[in-house]
Amino acid sequence: MTPSQKYLSRMGLRENDGYAGQDDTPRGHADPFKTAPGENRDSGLAPGTAHPSGTSGDGAGGDRRSFLKKTALGGLALGGFLFAPIEDTLAHSTSKVNRYSAPSDLRITDMRYTTAMNTTGRCTIIRIDTNQGIYGYGEVRDGADWRYALFLKSRILGMNPCSVEQIFKRIKQFGGPGRQGGGVCAVEMALWDLAGKAYNVPAYQLLGGKYRDRVRLYADTPEEEDPKVFTAKLKDRLEGKGFTFLKMDLGIELIRKIPGALVGTNFWDVERQWNMAPMTYGATQHPFTQIQITPKGLEEMAKYVIQVRDVIGYEVPLASDHFGHFDMNNAIRLGKALDPYRLAWLEDLIPWQMAEEWKEITRSIDTPTNTGEDIYLKEDFIRMIDMHATDLIHPDLATAGGLLETKKIGDYAEEKGVAMAMHFAGLPISFMANVHCAAATQNFVALEHHSLDLPYWSDFVKTRDGKPLFEKGFAHVPDTPGLGVELNEDMIKQHQDPDNKNYFGPTPEWDAVKSWDRTWS
Repeated sequence: MTPSQKYLSRMGLRENDGYAGQDDTPRGHADPFKTAPGENRDSGLAPGTAHPSGTSGDGAGGDRRSFLKKTALGGLALGGFLFAPIEDTLAHSTSKVNRYSAPSDLRITDMRYTTAMNTTGRCTIIRIDTNQGIYGYGEVRDGADWRYALFLKSRILGMNPCSVEQIFKRIKQFGGPGRQGGGVCAVEMALWDLAGKAYNVPAYQLLGGKYRDRVRLYADTPEEEDPKVFTAKLKDRLEGKGFTFLKMDLGIELIRKIPGALVGTNFWDVERQWNMAPMTYGATQHPFTQIQITPKGLEEMAKYVIQVRDVIGYEVPLASDHFGHFDMNNAIRLGKALDPYRLAWLEDLIPWQMAEEWKEITRSIDTPTNTGEDIYLKEDFIRMIDMHATDLIHPDLATAGGLLETKKIGDYAEEKGVAMAMHFAGLPISFMANVHCAAATQNFVALEHHSLDLPYWSDFVKTRDGKPLFEKGFAHVPDTPGLGVELNEDMIKQHQDPDNKNYFGPTPEWDAVKSWDRTWS
């Protein structure tokens, strides 16, 4: 006879006498949104279980039953819990827990999307729906095609959204560098939003908790030909908006009109850095243009930086980006010319794939180097870190693999003594995914904000805690479930892609898998 049976025998009772768990419902499979027969909905207890006040949930009589329930659940003595069936103990101990869903029974039922316009172009937001009415938002990387995400719908339907890593491993083969990773990462973001809502915790908590309550932002600032106009913008970011970290664009197009500053501009149009037409300057990788910066050109580039430093001072970190398409040797010469002005980093001087050339640049100059916004998954980051190709790493969460993969990247870099800044140029959904990841990663430096000149940018969403997304150069880390934001439907519709007015309409054409996706035999 077990101790429990001996105790009940002394009381003149039998085990399971009048207790819950005798109905036909399998354990662990009750619908949390339905009231079971005889259940007291207010108490949250199982059928047949006494309310802590002592009244029976099923109305059945019996002094013995009533007494035992009072003993086990009414607080007469802690010892009463030791011999109560586990169903009653759990029911009572969790009676005040909010049951937002039954996470183990969640299933993905749909994926839909809408596309809005940002300063960087089109940004698609996806919504993953479930069988329990909760949903999660993710965002395809800025400038990427919405089809990168919808292509994955058929691969995840019917799966449990809380199994984030399992789903990620299933779909990650369909991502790639740059914007090609945008679909996989959008799905991963939405899964963390869903899982957080299912368990009623913020996304950062699911990543292991947070290191910080505020996330430092750095203010991207697009270039201006007139240094006075440009420095006025930087000054406003510092004094008007309260940022403590700045980044400036510093491209060779700024000196293209100065005679004798550049070699090769009689063929290449260096103003067209963002043109992707074949065989144009924008579509040609850096070493293959053979553009050179002359000593005069280097002097002019340095003068521009001097004017900026004269306005903002040296107390403020100042990074730099978008230099243009030239080779490793010219990158080293430019780096040396800018060394005296102590920039926070020189970003994307050459393509990230040229790791050996990056290592040579880093070894040759004193200014920190930084790259990574187009790297997909942790493996190439690990290679870059192990060979010390750059001084910092700079993943874009919407390409790198999402929240968990980016945290893994940061954690590996931390072990190797490398700091991590985070690139970002999207809408607030992706922004909040970055904020949660940054909060949970120790070696984080700063997160980019690329849309400060878009006055309504923050209004694309509503925060669930009522606080602003960011203020005075720092993002607020919310304690609300998931990513902590909901869409502002009116604002999204006001700024939809003019070529695609879909607002989370049905997408049945993406429901069926029509390929054999396994990559091994």
